Amino acid sequence: MKLSASGSIFAIAAALLVLIMLGPVIAMLAAVPPVAVVNAFTKPAAQEALRVSLVASTIAVGFASVLGVPAGYALAHSGRGVRALVLSLVALPLAFPPVASGIMLLQTFGTRTPLGSALAARGFVFVDSLWGVALAEFFVAGSFVAITSAAAFGSVDRAYDESARTLGAGTFSRFFRIALPLAAPNVLAGMVLAWMRAIGEYGATSIVSYHPTSLPVELYVALSAQGVGESLALAYGFVVLAAVVIAVQWALRRRVV
Repeated sequence: MKLSASGSIFAIAAALLVLIMLGPVIAMLAAVPPVAVVNAFTKPAAQEALRVSLVASTIAVGFASVLGVPAGYALAHSGRGVRALVLSLVALPLAFPPVASGIMLLQTFGTRTPLGSALAARGFVFVDSLWGVALAEFFVAGSFVAITSAAAFGSVDRAYDESARTLGAGTFSRFFRIALPLAAPNVLAGMVLAWMRAIGEYGATSIVSYHPTSLPVELYVALSAQGVGESLALAYGFVVLAAVVIAVQWALRRRVV
């Protein structure tokens, strides 16, 4: 096949990918009337599950940002070998099956483990608590913040940092006044992506903290008890959240210089 005709192959591949990915979403949107979604989310159980998911995912991403953004800055200024090694280690939870992640967290923070019992004695209980939901979401989604932050800070021209260094600016000053403002759109986009991954987490959350019920767990409960019809209405909510996240990311990336 001639090279000039090969472009159509790539276009067809892209079209098929979009069709396969969006096909189930379109089918769901067509099958569920908006009034059914409103009715589903007016139920107290769904509203409480949404509240738990919103609060827990915000806590998880907030903690991931406190650690991940400075870590990303440090990694961006580290040697290539160190950066590759640390990012590989940080990304390990992304490769674990979510249920396996929950089991590992339970083995670490469960009330019958040395660390978990010590924390419980001081009032920090993760099993079947809101903090457990946040912990599970942090473990499975927190890596996104560090990884995207490292890439964001790595894309900033080093000349700005070096100029500030020669003028006597310290590390904190260079981070907060130069690097962070320049990398902020991409850093925020990574935080939003991590938040969306966190709020949709089911496997690890169901192992560590089945109660209080988060939205993904409530979705599974609705599927088990009432069938696909009721669960589709709740799944509609995730589509709306995803659309909002994509819109926010697009707006943030439009500001990238």
